[in-house]
Formats: sequence, C-alpha cells, structure tokens
Amino acid sequence: MTELSVNGRRYNAPRHPTVVICLDGCDPQYIDYGIAEGILPAIAAMRNSGFYAIADAVIPSFTNPNNASIVTGVLPAEHGISGNYYLDRATGEERMITDGSLLRCETILAAMAGAGVKTAAVTAKDKLRLMLARGLDGISFSSEHADRATQAVNGIDNVEAMVGRPKPDQYSGDLSLYVLDAGLRLLERQAAVLLYLSLSDYIQHAYPPGAPEANAFHKAVDDRIAAFIGKNAVVGVVADHGMADKSRSDGAPNVVYLEDELNEKFGAGTVRVICPITDPFVRHHGALGSFVRVYMRKATNVAALMAASRALAGVEATLEGAEAALRFGLPRDLEGDFVVLGNSNTVLGATRAEHDLAGLAGRRLRSHGGLGERKVPFLVSHKLHPDYLSKATARGGLRNFDIFDAVLNGIDPSAH
Repeated sequence: MTELSVNGRRYNAPRHPTVVICLDGCDPQYIDYGIAEGILPAIAAMRNSGFYAIADAVIPSFTNPNNASIVTGVLPAEHGISGNYYLDRATGEERMITDGSLLRCETILAAMAGAGVKTAAVTAKDKLRLMLARGLDGISFSSEHADRATQAVNGIDNVEAMVGRPKPDQYSGDLSLYVLDAGLRLLERQAAVLLYLSLSDYIQHAYPPGAPEANAFHKAVDDRIAAFIGKNAVVGVVADHGMADKSRSDGAPNVVYLEDELNEKFGAGTVRVICPITDPFVRHHGALGSFVRVYMRKATNVAALMAASRALAGVEATLEGAEAALRFGLPRDLEGDFVVLGNSNTVLGATRAEHDLAGLAGRRLRSHGGLGERKVPFLVSHKLHPDYLSKATARGGLRNFDIFDAVLNGIDPSAH
C-alpha cells in the first residue's frame, strides 16, 4: 500500500516513523515565549529548519470537534462531532460525548491500520481515546486509564511497566507527558509506525504563557519532541485550540450567564443554553467557554432573543443555527436555534447555579471556544514541498486538521 483515500483526501503511507502530537490548548504565545526564553530548542529548530505557521482551528474551538477533525481530515459537518456536550433534539436529553458512537466518518488512523500500517492512538483522557480509536485495529490507550489497558481492548497491556511509572493524576501536567513517554516507548519497540498523541490542556488552563509552571511543562514537551526527532521520526505538532484569560481586573471570572439573562428578560423557562465545552474534567474551566448554543423553550421570537444576547457586554457574535453551521462547517442537525460567542475576554454560561468554580482555587479563569482561540501553531520537523504549500494556500490556508496531510504528503523528499 502506497496511498489510500480517507474522506475524499489521499494520504501516502508513512515512509518513516511518523508522529502527530496534538498539544492541547497550546496558544501560539506559549511557543513565542518559550522560544524567546531559549527553553524550546527542538521547537525552535522545527520553526527554523522545518515548517512553522499559524493555522485555524475548528469553531467551536473545543477539544472534541478539533481532535475529530484532526484524525478525519474534515470539518465537523462531515464527521458529526460539534462539541463535548450536546442536546439531542429527538429526545430532549442532554448528553456528554464519551465515545465514538456519533462519529459519522472513518478516521485516518483506522484506515491506515486497516491497510496494514502499525498505528497507535494515545490520549491523556480516556473519553477522547474512545472517540479517536473508533474502528482502529491497533493500539489505543489513555494516560488516565493506563493501569486498565488490555490486549483485548487496547491492543496492549502492562502500559505502566512499559512507561516505567504508574499512571499520573488526571489534574497534572504529567497526564500529557505520560502520553509522550508512552509514544516514545512504542516507537522504540517498533510497535507503531504512525502515532497520534493527544495531550491535556490542564497546564494551559491554569497558567499563562511565560509563567514558570507553563515554561517547565512546555520545556518537558520540547525534550520529548527532540527525542522523537532523534529516533528519525517525522513529527507534526498542532493544537486543537488556543487559550485566553477570561477574568476581570479583580481576578474574578468574566462570565455572562446567558440562560439566566434571557429567562430574566423574557420569562422563566424561555430558553435552554447548552455549553458544549462541558466534559468530565470541569475543574479546568467550570464548564465555561466562549461558545454556547441556545434552544427556545417557551420563546417564539428568535430575533428578539438574539438581539438581547447581542446587547450583552462581552458578546462578540450571535448567529442563527443555520448560519453558524454554514459559516463554521458544522452539522446543521446538531445546531441550536442560535449560537452566541463571547469575545476573547468573556466566557458564557447557562445558569449561575450550574457552574461550580471552586476548582479554580483562586486562579484566574483561562478558557477557549470562541474566535479568539482559533489561531494555533502548526509545526513539522521537516521542510514542506513548495508545491504542497501552494495547494494549501489555494484551498484557503492551513487548518489544524491538515496536519496528517502535511506529514504524510507534504514533506520535501530532499529534506529527509
């Protein structure tokens, strides 16, 4: 097998060990600070001798839609994942996405494994692993549940022994470093030729660019990127979304509780607001992001509701569901009656009673989901061919879900 087609795009089989890292929540400022301070030599070398650009993530700029796009190479309108949490219109039930049952198309990982390429997906969180590993006849496990991995379910066992330490705490930077260390061991064992390693954004939610904790974490990531490159791997690094400070000058979270606001103005039970950032790891962000979906309950005048939402301080945009689906490439059948986006300094919630911010422990709220967190770093360890870059420009510029295309199809042969 030299190439295969996945969701309308063609991918070459890996000619060398190939590693794609989703550096969750890595706003470009983390890269800028780290390079300026001299603590990211491997990433600096990728920028100088390989390829570096700023790409666009999927909107809403949340984990699930972007990871699904990265591993399928297409927009949510095709793969069907438009949030971490959604309202099932057919049943009225609010559901968290914790597996791949809603994925509507094949992944690059499953297709490669099906074609005989030894493939592995390692994630920080198991709920993401269950989604990304759908149909994958290869290795898949998470740091979160490293102690539970079995040959029958995960294609591997004794992960903790392989990595050399027990699984880490789920609220730690080591949850991500464990993914990278596991990937290195898999590469050393020649257990996988194509690896997708998806990290956690715990550190980025907690610490801004330039903070000692953020610098230490990204330096540790950089050390592991250098190790992959040292093993003759082609490495691609991209983020699922950026990250921004969402707090007021006094340090309090800058929140608009949209359901409370609309129900107070138009009457109790007027609307239901769904926050698609919601996931099991709420200590990161209190289920507050900069993109929400609004569903009418007793209300009938969507234009009035949208106008009232638009008038609230911190709201950047309101779009009818059909318009949001068209503009952002989202599945229309999963869209709200309308969508509201907060600006780069504002998060949106449902009701005040639903959001527990105790987990912030006095830290400033940092979150994502809106247009302000759309820009992400896009790095490849080797130069990309000029013809490939011309084609990327012709189709509207790089998206974060072009990363597999870049590492498998775009490498200039003279650069490896």
